Formats: sequence, C-alpha cells, structure tokens
Amino acid sequence: MDLNAVRTFVAVADAGQLQAAADDLGITQQGASKRVASLERELGVQLFSRVARGVRLTVDGEALLPHARELVRAAERLTAAVTPGRRPLRIDVVGRRIAPSNILHDFYRQHPDIQLDVVTLANADAASALAEISAGTLDATFRSLRASAGAVPEGLLSSRVIDDPHELLVGPRHPLAHAETVTPAELTGHLIWMPGIADAEPMGYYEDLANAFGLTIDTIGPSFGVEVLLTEIARSDRLATLVCEGSRYFWPESYSLCRIPIVDPTPVYPLSVIWRADNPHPVLANFVDHLHARYRRTAGDGLWTPAWAR
Repeated sequence: MDLNAVRTFVAVADAGQLQAAADDLGITQQGASKRVASLERELGVQLFSRVARGVRLTVDGEALLPHARELVRAAERLTAAVTPGRRPLRIDVVGRRIAPSNILHDFYRQHPDIQLDVVTLANADAASALAEISAGTLDATFRSLRASAGAVPEGLLSSRVIDDPHELLVGPRHPLAHAETVTPAELTGHLIWMPGIADAEPMGYYEDLANAFGLTIDTIGPSFGVEVLLTEIARSDRLATLVCEGSRYFWPESYSLCRIPIVDPTPVYPLSVIWRADNPHPVLANFVDHLHARYRRTAGDGLWTPAWAR
C-alpha cells in the first residue's frame, strides 16, 4: 500500500477539500486527486463523495479513516526511531557506579529534554564494545584502550576525556584509617584486595600499577558483589581496596569506612570516549563537547598513568 496515498487520504479527510490538503502536503491538487484515486482502486471502494464546498467521506471512507491514521502514526514513529536527534542517544557507561555514568547523569541534568538510552554491556571487553560502535548498535562507549595503546579501528574516533583519581578504601581498624592522604610508597606491604576482575583492560591496568610501585594487588577469587566487599573491608584490620574518585559507593554508617586520597603521585584510571566518525546525532556531538570541556577543567599535575596511556 502506498503510504503517501494513505497520508493524502487522511489530509483530505481532515481538510474536507482536495486543494487545502494538497497545500498542506506541498503537492498539486491534481497530485492529491491521483493519490486518492489510486488508493480507491487498490481497495476497490469509493472513499469520498463530492459536495458543494469540497468532499465528504463515504461510509467506506469513515471505516478506513481510523486505521489510516494509525498507519500514518506508525510510519512517523518508525522514522523517529532512526532519525538522529529524535531517537534516544545510546551510551554504554560500562558500570552504573563509575565515572562515565555519573558524568552522563550530570550532562542529562543540564539537558533534561534529551532522550537517552543508558546501557552497560554485560561481560563485554573493549573489542566487543568497539564492534558494537562500528555496527551502529551503540553511539558511544568508554574504554581505556590499553590493548591498542589508544588506537581504534578505521571509521571510529576516540578522545581521552576522563582521568579518574584513585583513593584507598579502608575500614576503621586498618593501620592507614586515620591518614589524610597516602602515597603509593606507603601502600607497599599493605594488601589491596580487588577480587573478581575479569576484564583484561582493568586487570592490565592494575598489573601496571602494581609493577610501577611495588604494590600487592590481589584480584584472585570470585566477586560476591560490592556489598560483600564493603562488609569485608569494614571488618578487617588488614584488607584495603582501591576505588576511583568518580565512583559511587554507599554503606551503612556503622561501617565507618574511609576514602583516602592517594598523592605524590596520584594514580588515575584513563578512559577515552569512542564513537563513529560518521555518527550525525546532534546530542552525541554536544556530549563529546561536554566531555572535552570537563576534561580541560579537571586536568591537573602530579598524576600517574601507565606508559601506554601517556
């Protein structure tokens, strides 16, 4: 069925005149008449009868009108679903507790009228996430790009936009619990417990960090969730873990956990935003600009990153 003919039928029914409908559609009266006639031939019925001031729906026209309206609305929804600026911007934030999610939330609060689809790719490594970008199923993702030292496949763009400073998280009985800051050198000899890391990107980063400063970072063993990790840290006089400044964690007040900044130097977790070079979504362009402006404001000295990120 010719959608233009259906759309013209609805316009004529609403206007009650062929000329007025033609003007609304930006076509000639003859063109509108031909579209209606073709629809009548296809359906084998007469849809309008002529009256003194225009046209009037026949019984068959009245029966068709609500279905024709729904068909036109469905076509509009279909177009909107794939039109840049009208469909939701789909961003992979990797995890809902970490910096990309918080930064995207801040952007949304500044632009509450935009449409967003916030996702976390379950068990997806960097290569899989970049494949989703290339395929067009995602508009953007955040990765460290450790394996490729910042390079991305042809057709994609990347820009480093986050350097998330690390903090030490300890319970009230830990020897460092009352320190205002700690240095990487002061962490040697203390067990840093980060169980359950399976993704090669963060695993590799923490190996680089441990090797650079002689730290003991234990990633062996299953993860039973953040809540269990926090409970164990709160109870222990030996265990500590690393968290990023841009990450959100909540625990009962009775845990008395302490987040202690790491300084001289401050290890940061570097993240780049990756998107398709030919993606025309206007909200994506605005978001990338927002990330660049934020990165310029938050850039500082005294930071440490692995060699592959420099």
